[in-house]
Amino acid sequence: MNKGKVYLVGAGPGAVDLITVKGLKCIQSAEVIVYDRLINKNLLDYAGPKTEKIYVGKSAGRHTLVQEKINELLAERTSRGKKVVRLKGGDPFLFGRGGEELAYLAEKGIGFEVIPGISSLVAAAAYA
Repeated sequence: MNKGKVYLVGAGPGAVDLITVKGLKCIQSAEVIVYDRLINKNLLDYAGPKTEKIYVGKSAGRHTLVQEKINELLAERTSRGKKVVRLKGGDPFLFGRGGEELAYLAEKGIGFEVIPGISSLVAAAAYA
């Protein structure tokens, strides 16, 4: 069976040009992008025309999908052999649930790769 893979990509602190080159390449070659509220939506313009884009953003008291359903969504799309980009604002592990997602993927035997991003927490100090 052709197994897919998840790329956990940090979108950076907000400006489109602050994403890593590797993160941008992942977006350009993704078959599915599962993205959060805090990413710059203009990053989605770099995806291919047939790329499936799924919004799973969360804010206080409002969740498009609960974390367990996001995990299941990642697993389901990779079971179809898809290259899935899990695009998260800033860095996937700072204020994010990247660790939980990777633990779930590892438990299910799903391949993944982490592409870090610059957190706004760090970027703000650099701009100051």
